[in-house]
Amino acid sequence: MSGPQTSRHAHAHDPDRTIRKRLVCRIAAVEPDDLKVRNATYRRFVELGRAPTVADVAATVGVAEDAVRGSWARLHDAHALVLGDDGDLRMVNPFAARPTDFRVDAGGRSWYANCAWDAFGIGAALHVDSEFETHCRDCDDALRVRIRDGRPDDPRLVFHVLVPAAQWWNDIGST
Repeated sequence: MSGPQTSRHAHAHDPDRTIRKRLVCRIAAVEPDDLKVRNATYRRFVELGRAPTVADVAATVGVAEDAVRGSWARLHDAHALVLGDDGDLRMVNPFAARPTDFRVDAGGRSWYANCAWDAFGIGAALHVDSEFETHCRDCDDALRVRIRDGRPDDPRLVFHVLVPAAQWWNDIGST
């Protein structure tokens, strides 16, 4: 095969290129006003200490509730947030809208994270030290992890994910 054919063949099997192409398609479906809704959703989540309602975000942005629902649907499709079957927020990563096994204390407040990865992410997103409680999935021992200056207090801890990151969105609720 000549160089260009080999190069094209290599791209056909490049999983990173496929992922980038999917991401560009998802982002293209998000409208400019959706980003305002997304930013207001995050801001209100942090301010309220819980998932904001459609009414909370609509009042913040100054739009109708139907506009927020439409934005949330497009943002969900773009993997920018996760809606539950009821259309309400389920995840605004790293924040969980419902209680989970990962309660995070950060900046004098508490939130739930979706998983251990997101539990680290809450303090990082807020630019503060944090700590969270959970339990070992293997032995069920209670765990309390403290993060100072972006690092856990116990460097021996191991974070293990059974599903490759590229497959998380196949079933984000159980990954």
